[in-house]
Amino acid sequence: MEVTSMHPQKFVEALQGQELKNSVIIDVREQHEWDYYHLEEALLIPMGQIPHRLGELPDDKDIYLVCAHGVRSYRVAEYLLDNGFERVINVDGGMAAVGMLRGFQYD
Repeated sequence: MEVTSMHPQKFVEALQGQELKNSVIIDVREQHEWDYYHLEEALLIPMGQIPHRLGELPDDKDIYLVCAHGVRSYRVAEYLLDNGFERVINVDGGMAAVGMLRGFQYD
């Protein structure tokens, strides 16, 4: 199965429009990155912890994945698909793109 990706503008619009309220947003960055800037709607599960925390992820909801620029979250999306999750969406450009669209300059 191929990873589904979402354009950051579409993601921000869906987030603002409450279209993602029945979904799960997982930020796979590290704690220090999360502390710098994060989405209040997201749950932090760093990439390295994903294999140990699969049981916490719903298989009946869409799972949106973000990281700094979209690379780590893409890898996590591939991993989740390989492990039986079907409703996985990677946010292209990660928090750098999402933050910029929301008025935050992410370094």
